[in-house]
Amino acid sequence: MSDNVHDIIDVHPTLLLVDDDELYCRILGNAMKKRGFTVLTAHNVADALDMVGEIPPKYAVVDLNMPGESGLVLIEKIHKLDPEAHMVVLTGYASVATAVEAIKLGATHYLAKPADADEVLKALGKTDGQVDIEVKQQPLSPKRLEWEHIQKVLTENDGNISETARQLGMHRRTLQRKLQKRPVQE
Repeated sequence: MSDNVHDIIDVHPTLLLVDDDELYCRILGNAMKKRGFTVLTAHNVADALDMVGEIPPKYAVVDLNMPGESGLVLIEKIHKLDPEAHMVVLTGYASVATAVEAIKLGATHYLAKPADADEVLKALGKTDGQVDIEVKQQPLSPKRLEWEHIQKVLTENDGNISETARQLGMHRRTLQRKLQKRPVQE
């Protein structure tokens, strides 16, 4: 019998799905159930932490940007409970800074939205890096560089928008508008 009460003899491993987009959660959750997972769903970090308690799921897909605490808080908590848990950060606001921070805190992979169930399943199975991944030869555009820099400073300030705006020398509302826009794709 499994030590993890969420797992049903590991035939249907538990997947914790945390995203504030309820429709996306429902669609991805149904797709992952069809792929053999027992899916637990939460729409913010606080509810997910209540659901997890002291028994972490074997797998987790966590949105980064939600009302309340960042998904990084949940990644860190699950990793402390079970360093072997496979966690994927899924976000519409991908940046190098947040990807690095997520991996440092225990995530095993990082995907930008929109990601389908097959991409999520593949990411959940990853345990090592990929040496044959394509490396882009083009430098980043100035807009993308600005986005990456903002994300780096925001991460260094633990998500504090006011302090980040002060350090960047811009008005807080201007920074909030920039953060609401999707990053420029290269």
